[in-house]
Amino acid sequence: MARRPTVSQGRPLREIVIDTLRQNIVDGDYAPGDQLPTEPVLVSRFGYSRTVIREAIAALRADGLVDSRHGVGVFVIGPKRPNAELELFRQATDKISDIIEELELRIGVEVEAAGLSALRASPAQEAEILSLVDEFRTLVERGEPTDEADFAFHMAVAKATNNTRFQSFLEHIGKRIIPRVKFRTVMGGIDPLPNRDRLIMEEHEAVADAISQRDPEAAREAMRRHLQGGIKRYRALTRARTIDRTS
Repeated sequence: MARRPTVSQGRPLREIVIDTLRQNIVDGDYAPGDQLPTEPVLVSRFGYSRTVIREAIAALRADGLVDSRHGVGVFVIGPKRPNAELELFRQATDKISDIIEELELRIGVEVEAAGLSALRASPAQEAEILSLVDEFRTLVERGEPTDEADFAFHMAVAKATNNTRFQSFLEHIGKRIIPRVKFRTVMGGIDPLPNRDRLIMEEHEAVADAISQRDPEAAREAMRRHLQGGIKRYRALTRARTIDRTS
């Protein structure tokens, strides 16, 4: 029988559903070919909204664990052996060296994605990128969390390459490409760096403006500055921690 979720204070509800259903699949509670419970049943089981359940199912589908059949339901494909290289991104960590290494790898992928987006983005994709910048700005002005908007912006740039490999790469990794998400997961909701939402907002604006202007080199450079800025911030944190330990 499928296990009920274990509530962990401070965790996003979607992640609780994702982790619980993933464990159910790994444990064999739902075998390959089995149909997952219907949306109303999952809403009743977890006590969360339809939106949370749908987001969790979408994440499991992106991970290749389930498949949706229109008008029929959601069926288990089965647990996949994780790719060790990509699994590094998915694990929560409080090691700054992990964050820096991942940002360096993202530079290799997302810088080129920004350049291709400047060349290939459709008017609708360009509009989506610009609207996500506006959404990020609104959240900053309200003092609300920006994690989802941050990830959505990077996904929109990847989609605008019109090369599905870029999109699949970010979808597979998920929201934990955002460094502060990882840190908060293992540090009780604490982000070790001061709030830098306004700086990130300005960096996103620079990327979006270059894409809108159809300038691939400027787009690449703006994305490179954005990701390298993250590296610099975390390296500065490493130095500060070293000084604290030796003082």
